[in-house]
Amino acid sequence: MSTKKVLILNQEQIAKKITRIAYQLMEDNFEEASLVLVGIADRGYVLAQRLRAELERISTFDISLIKVTLDKTSSTLLAQTDTPVEQAKDKVVVLIDDVLNSGRTLAYGIGVFFDVPLKKMRTVVLIDRSHHKFPIFSDFSGLKLSTILKEHVTVQLRECDGGDDAAWLI
Repeated sequence: MSTKKVLILNQEQIAKKITRIAYQLMEDNFEEASLVLVGIADRGYVLAQRLRAELERISTFDISLIKVTLDKTSSTLLAQTDTPVEQAKDKVVVLIDDVLNSGRTLAYGIGVFFDVPLKKMRTVVLIDRSHHKFPIFSDFSGLKLSTILKEHVTVQLRECDGGDDAAWLI
């Protein structure tokens, strides 16, 4: 396997992708009074925090934020939230993660809300790799990237990893 590391998004590009996604969410939900942003720990939650800040700057939405921690290696749904999921009842929920690869993580994230009646659910990812094993797709993505299965996408965010934001193809 190659150890070549290719920069696919730099800090400025990531910031622009977040801004564009915020505008898309605003357009998709222009008649709504509130949104619930759900970030999948750890990087999805950081992206959710950034999206909330951008949406607060450009819109009048009342925005709630929920952090979901998943056991991504489990074959069953094992999840914890930092706030009760019932706060999303009858609202628009936006599930956010950094990279969509097989779809398992987003499928588990959606599963957290199966018992909560929602107005609608949307998915946001910074990078969509298009290697879905599950029928899960991103409604909004910063970048759709065709890769081979041996390649890996890594997202670095200053809140999680220190240094500058970046996305790498390895």
